[in-house]
Amino acid sequence: MYNFISSLFLFAPPSGGETPNMFIQFVPLILIFVVFYLFLIRPQQKKQKEREKVLESLKRGDKVVTIGGMHGTVAGIDSEKKTVLVQVGENLKIKFDRSAIASTEKQEAGEKLTSKD
Repeated sequence: MYNFISSLFLFAPPSGGETPNMFIQFVPLILIFVVFYLFLIRPQQKKQKEREKVLESLKRGDKVVTIGGMHGTVAGIDSEKKTVLVQVGENLKIKFDRSAIASTEKQEAGEKLTSKD
């Protein structure tokens, strides 16, 4: 009984001439896969779904930041070509792929902070 418990928790083959249990040999591999899934794969899938929701919910007038760091306002959306027209300056509009939008800026309710010089 002691050999079985020690081999189960320490993942070591039982002492003596016994052949190790095949299940016990695969337990570390299974645990590694479970840890990878819980800490790497699953959170990445959640982030991807959230990003797709943000890109699908883009509308005219939203303030966005591109993956290149350019800030602007959505001036138009072409759903067929999956492009977004972003107004960067007064008379400057640039066309981006929808996938080039990194995030949308959140509009805070209330007074805006002003810097004092």
